[in-house]
Amino acid sequence: MASVRYVAIGDSFTEGVGDELPDGTVRGWADLAAQGWADAAGEPIEYANLAIRGKLIEPIVAQQLEPALALKPTHLSFNGGGNDMLRPRTGIERIVDLFDHVVRRCDEEGVQLIVLSGANPSAGLPLGKLIEARGDRLSHAVEKRLETRPDVLTAYNWFDRELAGAEFWSVDRLHMNPRGHHRVAARVIESVGLAPPGEWWHLREIPEIERLKGSAYYREHVAPWVRRRLTRTSSGDGREPKFGGRWVTLEPLG
Repeated sequence: MASVRYVAIGDSFTEGVGDELPDGTVRGWADLAAQGWADAAGEPIEYANLAIRGKLIEPIVAQQLEPALALKPTHLSFNGGGNDMLRPRTGIERIVDLFDHVVRRCDEEGVQLIVLSGANPSAGLPLGKLIEARGDRLSHAVEKRLETRPDVLTAYNWFDRELAGAEFWSVDRLHMNPRGHHRVAARVIESVGLAPPGEWWHLREIPEIERLKGSAYYREHVAPWVRRRLTRTSSGDGREPKFGGRWVTLEPLG
């Protein structure tokens, strides 16, 4: 059995949406961090990812936390609340209470917790100022709750102003592109005391793609989101977690 057994839970941020591979599958920061962890440590690790896109924080905790803990991991990463920030009414205290629940359950199971805040997409979104204000409140509240827990590892991304720049975001303006996912992965690897590849902080430029503007952007990306809200559906409905929700073994590369 590998000495590190790392499981990730969350929404599209953790699933890896925006970092699509040529075959259409998504990779993302958690996959990158897991492989980078094995590479930096020079030994295999076991990795599982239960994140599902479109999930609010309550379903993440209700549906993913206990299955993740049942895998008997050594480390668990958690992020949630990004989709809640897009809803008209968001209870910040309720969200932070769920972070507390995850901390408590990891304590009870003896699992090392890694808490992330998501990156800030607000500069490119409709109602961006409102979303940013909510994200600021949530991030500050989580950081305050955890300030007395130095044993909880953290990889905070919301206040990384460089990561908020357009060059780190995909055409939908809501999900990070490969450059963004690599930067977050580098921060996670540092959080566990290892050194990521230096270029991950500033990955080489990716080919520029035409960014939709005005009505074309709203038609392509905003309207489908609105339809899902009206029909009470989610982009994650019917999706299964990566790798079937099971461990995969990652060997060091190179």
